Amino acid sequence: MRATRWAERRRHPLDRPGTSEASWRGWPALREFPAVHMAGIGSVVAVAPHPGDEILSAGGAIAMLAAAGARLRVVSVSDEGEFGPGTRGTSWERLTEVRHALRVLGAESAEIVPLGMSGEAIREGGAGLEEALVRLCAGFDLCLAPWEGDRHPEHEVVARAARIAATALGIPLLGCPVWLWHWAHPEDDRVPWERVNRIVLPEETRRLKVDAIACLNVWSGANHVTADGSALSAEKVAHFIRDAELVFR
Repeated sequence: MRATRWAERRRHPLDRPGTSEASWRGWPALREFPAVHMAGIGSVVAVAPHPGDEILSAGGAIAMLAAAGARLRVVSVSDEGEFGPGTRGTSWERLTEVRHALRVLGAESAEIVPLGMSGEAIREGGAGLEEALVRLCAGFDLCLAPWEGDRHPEHEVVARAARIAATALGIPLLGCPVWLWHWAHPEDDRVPWERVNRIVLPEETRRLKVDAIACLNVWSGANHVTADGSALSAEKVAHFIRDAELVFR
C-alpha cells in the first residue's frame, strides 16, 4: 500500500485522474473573470505546440477574429502527437485536420506554418524557436499561445518562447491553457487567477467550435481520440466547449 501511494505521488499531473467539468462549471468565479474583447484586432498569430491545440484552447476566439476580417496565421511547432513520435496520423493528416477545423470556424483563409520540430527537440529547449517566432509574429497585433503554467513540458517551452518573442516585438500575448482544466481545481492556489480573463463566446460561435473539434479526429461518439491515439473522454472535451475561453494575460 505504501509503495502504491508513493507511485501515485510520483505520477505526472497529466497522468492522474482529472478534475471534472462539473466542478469547474459549479465554480462561480468561472463566469466572473473580466472579459477581453476581440474587436479591433486586425491580425493574430496562434502558436500551437501540436496541431489542434489552438482549436481546443482558442477556437472560439479564432472564429470571432475571422468573422471580423482579421488576418490569421497558425504556427504548428511540432507535427508529433502530445506524447512523442509514432503517434496517430502523419503530419500531413494532422495539418489537414487543422485546415478543416479552421474552415468550419470561418477561418479558411488562415495561413498555416508548420515548423516540424520534434517533441524531443522542444523538450530540450526548442533551439531556434524564439527566433522563428519573432520572425513569424512580426507585424501582427496579437499572439495567442500556450500558457506557460500548463504543466505539459512541450507546451511550457513553446509558451516561454512565444512570450519572449511577443515581448521583443512589443505585442500583447494571451496564454491559452489546455491541461490546466485537468490537473488544477477551482480556487487552486497554484494558478495565478488574477491574470485570467474571459473571451465570451456567443452560442453560434460555441457551436462552430464544437464542430471544429470534431474535424480534429478527436470526436468519436462518447470517447474522443487524442493526437497520440488514446481516448480523450467526453468529460475532458467538455472543458473546451464552454461558452467562454479563459486566457492569461
